[in-house]
Amino acid sequence: MAESWWKEAVVYQVYPSSFKDTNGDGWGDIKGITSKLDYMKDLGIDILWASPMYKSPQADMGYDISDYKTIDPIYGSNEDIDHLVSELKKRDMKLMMDLVVNHTSEQHAWFLESRSSQSNPKRSWYIWKDPKRDKDGKPQPPNNWSQILGEANSAWTYDEKTDQYYLSLFTPEQPDLNWENPDVRAAVHDVMSYWLDKGACGYRMDVINLISKDQRFPDAEPSLGPDRKYHPGGKYFVNGPRMHEYLQEIKHKVLEKYGAITVGEMPGVSDVEEIIRTVKSGTGELNMIFIFDIVDIDNVPGKVRMTLQEWSVKDLRRIVSKWQRVMAERDGWNSVFCENHDNPRSVSRYTNDSDKYRTYGATLLALMQTTLNGTLFVYQGEELGMRNFPKSWDPLKDYKDIEAINFWKKSLDLYGDDPEELARQRRVLERKARDHARTPMQWDAGPNAGFADEGVKPWMRVNDDYREVNAEKQLADDSDGLSVWQFWQRGLANRKMHKDVFTYGDFEDVGPDSEEVFAYVRTGKKSGKWLVVLNFSDKDVDWEMPKDVEVEGWMAGNYTKGKPEKSLKSSVALRPWEGVLGKMI
Repeated sequence: MAESWWKEAVVYQVYPSSFKDTNGDGWGDIKGITSKLDYMKDLGIDILWASPMYKSPQADMGYDISDYKTIDPIYGSNEDIDHLVSELKKRDMKLMMDLVVNHTSEQHAWFLESRSSQSNPKRSWYIWKDPKRDKDGKPQPPNNWSQILGEANSAWTYDEKTDQYYLSLFTPEQPDLNWENPDVRAAVHDVMSYWLDKGACGYRMDVINLISKDQRFPDAEPSLGPDRKYHPGGKYFVNGPRMHEYLQEIKHKVLEKYGAITVGEMPGVSDVEEIIRTVKSGTGELNMIFIFDIVDIDNVPGKVRMTLQEWSVKDLRRIVSKWQRVMAERDGWNSVFCENHDNPRSVSRYTNDSDKYRTYGATLLALMQTTLNGTLFVYQGEELGMRNFPKSWDPLKDYKDIEAINFWKKSLDLYGDDPEELARQRRVLERKARDHARTPMQWDAGPNAGFADEGVKPWMRVNDDYREVNAEKQLADDSDGLSVWQFWQRGLANRKMHKDVFTYGDFEDVGPDSEEVFAYVRTGKKSGKWLVVLNFSDKDVDWEMPKDVEVEGWMAGNYTKGKPEKSLKSSVALRPWEGVLGKMI
């Protein structure tokens, strides 16, 4: 397996609005990010990935861009980015930008021209279609595709002035670009080169597998039931017919010139052949993609994201083992992650986030991630074990995300007279809302958790637990165990020290297909074999070690700073949410 700098890098995702406010407007900014670079460096971070900071009306928190080459004043200026890049270089760190080019803002100059008239030269830069007509002659959408961030609504938005609909898969404020037009592709290439020339090392590419649409634009199957007017149309735009062509063009015309790192956000794709085609060493278009099987583990298959189903550690074992093996055998590359800005907090989702177990659950997940093959991504606050905000928060007051707002409005409309079903929908919101990942970063126990000065009102409410869960407290922790931050720091250092094992090594899951325990062996060319045993349960568990697994010594665990005192043979006693790392003979 060929070694590369980007394979060994640890990436830290910053959600700028929630990271650190330095100018007193309650909104995080670039100077706030720059002020915390030493914090990231000390943790073990190599690449800072910043979610979009371009000029935007903020209909979808910056993923609706109105000017790709200008930083939004709420975050700072282009000069602030230059300074950030300069300060990163001093620390031997890099900046990854967020590329959002499936759609723009409705306020982008391109779209303002496009919607001005049917004859405007930029009309074909977006996807416009004539309306269907009902029996009364009123305009209706061209097909039945539903909006991704609000499936009760149409993915098409009517423009009364020109009597046509434009495709807006996410929200009406985010019109989809027409990638069939070579001028659009050339403009995207220009934007990418602009930031790479300014010092960015590469891109996280937002929903990049949606850029090619089936040009027939057929109706979607009625998967949400006969009572729904609109249905997910992903079959006709997820990994569409020309996607690979467009990505190859980006690779050859832009990325190869800079040796850029790329990670594609590609929702709705699980086909191994299609994924390998995208990330295969040498021939693939991207270095890696985010495979969403783990963060989709509690979604109802075939339904939208805001659904719930139960899952078990067997499911987790199956997913992790599958992709660890596939990428090694097929010469691809993994991204390793459990959190991002579009998902709830991992300690709340996959473990027990109670005061009793939160630290153990968060460090259990850290042990798993720091010992898996791939490029590792850490989301802001994950290194602290930040958790979901309380269930008592008001959906109409405290939730800010457009997906959550649309979901709750739909739930009230559909189930306002059905308290039992409305309560079920409320549980989905409480467990799955993207807002959980977007509360302000908890720096200390002072006012606003140190995110903003005293007297400033943050754009979003600070989680109630900040006095106990914060960076200052965890960095200074001198108790018998390690804080979540300290555990991550140690785990990242160990990962880099033994990169032949944990970044490039072989993977094999071991032991029985347990309801509680996930265990695997990592093998490196220099550092030998290592055993990872993870108890994903609230129970005390005796894990029977397979006969062919021999441990020389237990080197690390999440219940103690030092080496765990465990049996080296037969049965290993594990406490709730305990994980241990052993050196094998």
